[in-house]
Amino acid sequence: MKAIVVEKAQHLEVQDIPQPTPGPGEVLIKMEWGGICGSDLSYWQNGASGTAILREPLVLGHEVAGHIAQLGEGVTSYQVGQNVTVHPATLVGDHTMPAQLEGRDNLWPECRYFGSAAFLPHEQGGFSEYRVVREDQIRKLPDNVSTKEGAVAEPLGVAMHAIHVAGDLTGKNVLVNGAGPIGALCVAVAKYAGAKQVWASDIADAPLKVAKAMGADHVINRANGDELPNHIDVTFEASGVPAVIPDMLLATERGGTIVQVGNLPADACPVALGQLVTREITYKGSYRFIDEITDAIEAMANGLDVHPLITHEFDIDDAQKAFETAKDKSTGSAKVLIKLS
Repeated sequence: MKAIVVEKAQHLEVQDIPQPTPGPGEVLIKMEWGGICGSDLSYWQNGASGTAILREPLVLGHEVAGHIAQLGEGVTSYQVGQNVTVHPATLVGDHTMPAQLEGRDNLWPECRYFGSAAFLPHEQGGFSEYRVVREDQIRKLPDNVSTKEGAVAEPLGVAMHAIHVAGDLTGKNVLVNGAGPIGALCVAVAKYAGAKQVWASDIADAPLKVAKAMGADHVINRANGDELPNHIDVTFEASGVPAVIPDMLLATERGGTIVQVGNLPADACPVALGQLVTREITYKGSYRFIDEITDAIEAMANGLDVHPLITHEFDIDDAQKAFETAKDKSTGSAKVLIKLS
């Protein structure tokens, strides 16, 4: 079967690898669509994603959907032919979570994730024609949610978790800084969650156009000198650029909340945080999701439209071009999908 494999930095190939067979408690999925994430790009460009270093060939991809092709022994909750997506996390290690972290499995000390080099052997991803997964990782798609939309459920789950971290947004003024795919999804979920007004901020027109289509009431191009509002109840920082944090503090109302969704650099960097104290801002981190991928599927079934986010589609044989398009923002790319079979 075909699979999109990275063996080292700058070396992406569509390879022929053995087709797997499901064991007891497992399901074989015929993959249909996969979405390219920033971590996929990082493995391709740098041979690493954060602290996870590529040490063996890795099938990329954790934003995937398809249909069930075969059931392993003992699987009774699903049927062949059903459209599904996948929760890509596997908790490993014998750990006991402290009481204050009960139910927050996204903070489990050791976690394997589709298409991740954090462990050796690596956890192979889903950018392949078929993939075996455990029964408990399956999330069935409703009849009105396509597998193309299902491939967006994972990043939508990331955005939904960020909104859950923030708390009730009903009637709130919200700012999303960074209108890439996660930021645009935060815009959509904030509106879905009842926000009064949503501002989206970026330094380029193309992502702001997507954010507008995803529900932003106002867009701000800071490269053009557009000013941020200064009466925001909840700010979602989705760019991961430390230099913008002081401005986010000033945009947020005294006593307001900032949720950091974009990954920040691991190394030290100077950030002016004085306003965090004097404005008594609550600053929270948001990491992946718990089971908000299930909430994401329900939201799409209830009308949350992710189609404006999907800007490009490629066949699996054109994986190199798909990755180049996702990397090159001059193409206007937001979420680039690959048709896997």
